[in-house]
Amino acid sequence: MSRSALPIRIPLADALLASLLAWSGCAAAQAVNGAAPMTVSQVASGVYVHIGALEDWTPAHGGDVANLGFVVGSRCVAVIDTGGTPAVGLALRAAVQRTTPLPVCYVINTHAHPDHILGNIAFVDAAEPPPRFVASANYSGALAAREPYYLNALRRDFDIALTHAAIVYPSLGVDAVLDLDLGDRVLTLQSWPTAHTDNDLTVYDRRTRTLFASDLLFAQHLPVLDGSLRGWLTVMAALKRLDVAIVVPGHGAIASDWPAAMDAQADYLSGLLSDTRAALRDGLTIQQAIERVGIAPAAHWLLTDRFHRRNVTVAYAELEWEDDDSKLSPQTRPGPSRARSRANPSRADGG
Repeated sequence: MSRSALPIRIPLADALLASLLAWSGCAAAQAVNGAAPMTVSQVASGVYVHIGALEDWTPAHGGDVANLGFVVGSRCVAVIDTGGTPAVGLALRAAVQRTTPLPVCYVINTHAHPDHILGNIAFVDAAEPPPRFVASANYSGALAAREPYYLNALRRDFDIALTHAAIVYPSLGVDAVLDLDLGDRVLTLQSWPTAHTDNDLTVYDRRTRTLFASDLLFAQHLPVLDGSLRGWLTVMAALKRLDVAIVVPGHGAIASDWPAAMDAQADYLSGLLSDTRAALRDGLTIQQAIERVGIAPAAHWLLTDRFHRRNVTVAYAELEWEDDDSKLSPQTRPGPSRARSRANPSRADGG
């Protein structure tokens, strides 16, 4: 388990600390000046996880709603996602420093949603040499398209005035599989075809067979579709073949019952697929489909009011092209990115 709680004390360079406090407002000031330290648990040898609140990305929980983690090798540390505000990133950095004196050599972003990445700035000077920021090869394009909306949401909802300089882009992109050696411990990073998003990345610790699935797996929190419904189900089938002892979802409790841990999500996404197809066969408009497509009564998902109707919107926009797919060449076939833009191109996604 994590070491006993200590007051957060972060030895940032004075200039960066001042900038962070200015960017992050009172939330960051509270994190630095003695708010409750971030809770992390050791879920396997050298593997630490922080469980975010099962809530939407809002000020109510300080933006701390995604699961975050770090893995400690004999040489250095890899951080996996950094949270929804600079304050969350600062608290995570403090948790790393309470746990080990080793430097952070990698900061890995699993996809470009704000609740997972806006704490990156807290790690910019975390070591000398500084850590490398790693993400899917598609990540930078996705983040660049959404950055203005994220900055606006932070200003509007959190009263945090960030600038472009606080949005950290990766220096290393993964277009297939990449191994990172932390010293006597190798992490395997894998990018995936469009699923939850078009830039999903998983992190697998070979030593402990721990999989950081991030938002390719939701537990308790309703899955959030921002990519391809069909693609997500295909990726889940591939994930099931991995040798996993512990899986860390992007939201919700960790699990050891692999691959059964994906069953509830598979049921929801499969139902969304079949019910949306049925609505399209019946000639329903997108609004009519939103009203008709529901969730199985036995399901116990959180945040359904926030995300289910939006999921139906994205699914409808993707699946309405199915009848024409066989008539189109691969070069002209509409893909998930077009489906997303038709649904709502400017939303600042949490989840």
